[in-house]
Amino acid sequence: MIFLIVGCEIGFWVLLMTGLAARYLLHARRLGNVLLVGVPMVDLVLLAASVVDLRRGAPASPAHGLAAIYIGVSLAFGHQMIRWADRRFAHRFAGGPAPVKAPRTGRAHAARERGQWLRHLLAYIVGAAVLGVFTVLVGDVHRTLKLWAVMVPWGLVLAIDFVISFSYTIAPRRR
Repeated sequence: MIFLIVGCEIGFWVLLMTGLAARYLLHARRLGNVLLVGVPMVDLVLLAASVVDLRRGAPASPAHGLAAIYIGVSLAFGHQMIRWADRRFAHRFAGGPAPVKAPRTGRAHAARERGQWLRHLLAYIVGAAVLGVFTVLVGDVHRTLKLWAVMVPWGLVLAIDFVISFSYTIAPRRR
């Protein structure tokens, strides 16, 4: 299962980079769009493979929980990552405008940090929902308890991220 997760992560970046290369280097906009549409399909492959694995009786493991995390993070941050890469590719290879850098100080920085934390919270909620779907599909709560173990450290990371992100609201970075 770990190899599938790593393969999906590699697939995400390969599809993203080849899609952008097709779009901006080969000027094959349609091909680039087809490849970029394939990026979220990686999540569906991982989701389907995890469900099939669990339904066939594989013992639930933290790897299945990691798959849920991957899907949550991909859904919450994927579009943002694709847009980030697209802007840089367009600037570098197609004469597009220079990407605007994220604010580093002041209220704008604090607002961005809060927004990023909300994305993180969304990823956590989606991950928990995916684990819930896994649990329902397996039909045995006791067999899926190991899946849920990933939520504790992730919850701790989310809490730390909250403290850091919202600290900029209380004490914004100065120029």
